[in-house]
Amino acid sequence: MPLHFVATMNTLPSRRSFLAAGGASLLLSGAGCATRPQEPSVAAAVLAPTGRLRASINLGNPVLARRDAAAGAAGVSVDLARALGAQLGVPVDLVVVDGAARSVEMVRSGAADIGFFAIDPVRGEGIRFTAPYVLIEGAYLVRNDSPLRDNGEVDRPGTRIVVARGSAYDLYLGRTVRSAELVYAQTSPNVVDEFLARRADVAAGVKQQLEADAARVGGVRLLPGRFMVIEQAMGIPAARGEVAQEVLATFVELAKASGFVAAALARHGIQGAVVAPAASL
Repeated sequence: MPLHFVATMNTLPSRRSFLAAGGASLLLSGAGCATRPQEPSVAAAVLAPTGRLRASINLGNPVLARRDAAAGAAGVSVDLARALGAQLGVPVDLVVVDGAARSVEMVRSGAADIGFFAIDPVRGEGIRFTAPYVLIEGAYLVRNDSPLRDNGEVDRPGTRIVVARGSAYDLYLGRTVRSAELVYAQTSPNVVDEFLARRADVAAGVKQQLEADAARVGGVRLLPGRFMVIEQAMGIPAARGEVAQEVLATFVELAKASGFVAAALARHGIQGAVVAPAASL
């Protein structure tokens, strides 16, 4: 489902009107100025100042992206990046990385123009976020013979939790865990293998990744429920300013409201992720 930029002197069209048209109309307005819209070329200047939209794609979260032999990466984050590039009228370069920490570094430094991240106060230093476009669950995995039966039992002395360094789960657990010990893997796809190799007690990560790993290695199980909800958003270097943030934020809201995000999740076979509610347009 394509998204279309429409420069207009009026207010944003109603959700019903752009859904009926089969797409989304996006007003590109300057910061705090709803009556003087920016042209798409201005939006391109603030979001893709090199003339190309460099999108940091993290392969560490299977809900968002996976490696693709032909394109380098595929998934909902790739679809969003390409849709944004098409609306800006600029080519898209995928900057593919293996972990969230590296993706944050690429955007924070300005080596990439946009990225796809879990919202976290630590990452807010140097990055401007949109509202979330999808909500996913963080879960715990243990061995079948583990005495742990509930998420609330994990944070206790002597428990070692393997987590990907710099991931949303690492940042969250680093603030909330009081008694257990965090043990680090380099990337999220390596967490379960590190958990097994180190004979740790718990592996923490995206529920979908842990479910796939459980089927792959056997002899393990997920604890019921979740220990956190991850709000996945788009982000830009903080130095790009409020206009760039507002343009990207509106793009995300319309991508949710138009059904673009839901269609992308379905197209890539992602189950268990929920599209975040769209703001009233």
